[in-house]
Amino acid sequence: MAPKAIIAPSILSADFAQLGADCKRTMEQGADWLHVDIMDGHFVPNITFGAPVVAKIRRHVDKPEASYGRGTFDCHMMIAEPKKWVKEFQKAGCDLYCFHYEAAFSSAAESPEGTSDATTNPKDLIRYIHDQGLLAGIALKPMTGVEVLTELIESEDPKERPDMVLIMTVEPGFGGQKFMASELPKVQALRQKYPDLNIEVDGGLGPGTIDQAADAGANVIVAGSAVFGAKDPAEVISLLRTTVDQKYGKL
Repeated sequence: MAPKAIIAPSILSADFAQLGADCKRTMEQGADWLHVDIMDGHFVPNITFGAPVVAKIRRHVDKPEASYGRGTFDCHMMIAEPKKWVKEFQKAGCDLYCFHYEAAFSSAAESPEGTSDATTNPKDLIRYIHDQGLLAGIALKPMTGVEVLTELIESEDPKERPDMVLIMTVEPGFGGQKFMASELPKVQALRQKYPDLNIEVDGGLGPGTIDQAADAGANVIVAGSAVFGAKDPAEVISLLRTTVDQKYGKL
């Protein structure tokens, strides 16, 4: 069964002066998830916000009633030491904790103030995220080859398998960048090999690029300025969804 279309507007493009209200309004306009970009100024050269802000906006958006459900907070962790923050974001209301493969070989400490001489790895980190009751996603920067995911997706232990893969179609760190179609072969390769996998694309997505992403096989669509900057955000969300659904023969 083909995966369903999931539209996840990136709140990085929302009005931070009224973030809670913007998040609530975007859900009312038809969004499925909210994509929450967390940047630490180390893994990427930008800083956004942390768990306290996520906890505040969680009050404005109902928690999903089931895994992958409407209202999912898809937290994209562009941070250097992802294991340290899993519990904090779980408490704040995160539902899907998506770390970067490139940052997964880092401290095994389990709290922001903790230290550890041990290092984690992608399999252990996915297992740890699942143990905290969260869905686990894994993201790839443009420079990283998709083949690194094979042993994770095909792990015999379901606790070591990611629930979603995120293919970045820009360099992570800033919103409003130009879409990199050069990354779509990664999406195509994953979709051909794993027809039921949730594959997310993030970066430069909007009405002008959604056809390419849908044709490649993406079903989870992150769009920031294309949604929040639109005259009619509901219309844009509907267009994105319809394009993906048409690809999978659901219309």
